[in-house]
Amino acid sequence: MELSNLRPAEGSTKSDNFRRGRGHGSGNGKTAGKGHKGQKARSGAPRPGFEGGQMPLYRRIPKRGFTCPSSKDIVAINLSALDRFEDGAVVDIDALLESGIVKNPRDGVKILGNGEITKKLTVKANAFSASAQEKIEAAGGTVEVI
Repeated sequence: MELSNLRPAEGSTKSDNFRRGRGHGSGNGKTAGKGHKGQKARSGAPRPGFEGGQMPLYRRIPKRGFTCPSSKDIVAINLSALDRFEDGAVVDIDALLESGIVKNPRDGVKILGNGEITKKLTVKANAFSASAQEKIEAAGGTVEVI
């Protein structure tokens, strides 16, 4: 094998410049692959998905809801879940993943104020509710927004 003999595998390439309707000898003359008569044989055939006036499938299927492309998917965690950490620990997203509280942080983590916290923790998260921040600071901990 040499560079001068390299060719694509048999059947792997197909020419796009096939000349249709150039006589019987070309193998694609007369009707040029459009069959005999009918709507699809003529110029101005309907667009893809057109069903002859019947309500097309893409309009028959129900469409529900709306997904905002710029919305953020934030994971909410209650204070009661943070009580399992040791006193004086630094609680960040990595620590939450390690302990199994969060499985997928998605676009961020927000700490909510449901429950009580008894330990002094340094909590680093994307957002905090006002009540969560008060309770963490009342327990002697610190809050850091990342």
